Amino acid sequence: MKPRIWLLLTVMMALALVLAACPGGEPAPAATATPIPAAAPAEPTATPEPVAEEPTATPVAEEEEVAEEPAAEPAEDEVTAGTVVAACPAGAPTLLIWADDTRAPILAQIGQEFEAEFGVCVAVTEKGFGDIRDDLMIAGPAGEGPDIIIGAHDWLGQLVENGMVAEIELGAAADQFLEASTQAFVYDGALYGMPYATENVAFVYNPELVETVPTTWDEVAELAAQLEADGVVQHGYVIQTNDPYHFFPIQTAFGGYVFGLTEEGYDPTDVGIDSEGTLAAATWLDGMVEAGHIPQNVNYDIMHALFENGDTAMIITGPWALPRIRESGIPYAVAAIPGQAQDAQPFLGVQGFMISAFTSDALLAQTFLQEYVATAEAMQAIFDADPRPSAFLPVREAIEDEDIQGFAAAGANGLPMPAIPAMSAVWSSWGNAMEAVVLQTQDPEAAFADAATQIRTAIEGQ
Repeated sequence: MKPRIWLLLTVMMALALVLAACPGGEPAPAATATPIPAAAPAEPTATPEPVAEEPTATPVAEEEEVAEEPAAEPAEDEVTAGTVVAACPAGAPTLLIWADDTRAPILAQIGQEFEAEFGVCVAVTEKGFGDIRDDLMIAGPAGEGPDIIIGAHDWLGQLVENGMVAEIELGAAADQFLEASTQAFVYDGALYGMPYATENVAFVYNPELVETVPTTWDEVAELAAQLEADGVVQHGYVIQTNDPYHFFPIQTAFGGYVFGLTEEGYDPTDVGIDSEGTLAAATWLDGMVEAGHIPQNVNYDIMHALFENGDTAMIITGPWALPRIRESGIPYAVAAIPGQAQDAQPFLGVQGFMISAFTSDALLAQTFLQEYVATAEAMQAIFDADPRPSAFLPVREAIEDEDIQGFAAAGANGLPMPAIPAMSAVWSSWGNAMEAVVLQTQDPEAAFADAATQIRTAIEGQ
């Protein structure tokens, strides 16, 4: 049966339910159109959505990259307030969407087109990106949550394990999504999201200082030594002191990994923090610090200040940093991350649409996504509002911004950030191992071996 016929049948069923619930012609209350009571922002359990300069995938442990400061814990039966961008009349067949301030206006416009053709009202509530997941955990089971949310793929571990989201189908446009982006929303073999954007780090360098882009990390070390010896920069390459997210592509270049990847997904019993490749990357890092090429006690802002002031020639960063780099006026270019034993693979963060497991009409929600969101026009509007590589191939392949093209190319073989619960046991120990190497307080092999032991112990205790 064609999707639009399904949709018409769905609308008719929804209307019938409304009439059945409203004897004597009294309209039923429209809970989805009512703003949720105000409360203090929730404590985020993973990285909140950045306002302008931070990746959604970066762990909370890196304080300089957290976009929003949590205020206080809400009561267990409360969720954060949201601004109603589009409301629906009481009793009308309704879809409620929770989205952030960037996507909410676009979805409200798409909803108007949907309603004009089929008479189904789309209500949109604007919420902080970092609040959406936690609020769904409270409002969904209470019957006060949305039908559709936007979110990051690495939320799946918590959402799926707690029965918060429903399986989804991409419909006729399934082959128009970047394969890695849809794979990111697969959990235990089932698809739980329709992706709209990807993000990853890339190699950013000063083309006035770097004439030939290094293709290996050995070449990075050689170039750093030459630039410093010539007095061109203080440090040829800079990375944060405790920065496993940005260090990960270096690990993969040497053959390292975090968790083994199988056809079924990431394997939490195969921890790669002390693998041969990871130890080789840690040894390279140790040598760079010992030779004075990489400074100590560097955070996100210091790293960028060094680059933007011309005091370093090369860094790894993401598209969220483009506004500040451009504003600085420093010459820059975006390239693929150097390899070593193999091509580098950065973490791939994916944002997308998910359907609540508590929706009263999953078919209607899925039809809205398949027919009105999975289009070149809608995906282009989403990209224009927040230019990060689109997960929708017709839009991704038409990107004209050379910088965004560079980030997209650098993430072409990216690895989805693990969405499994075991990932929560990784960040702290992994980052501490890197910090121990940069601060020269521990041998690289010992530091990462200790971290791997701590991670395995933490996973066993989950």
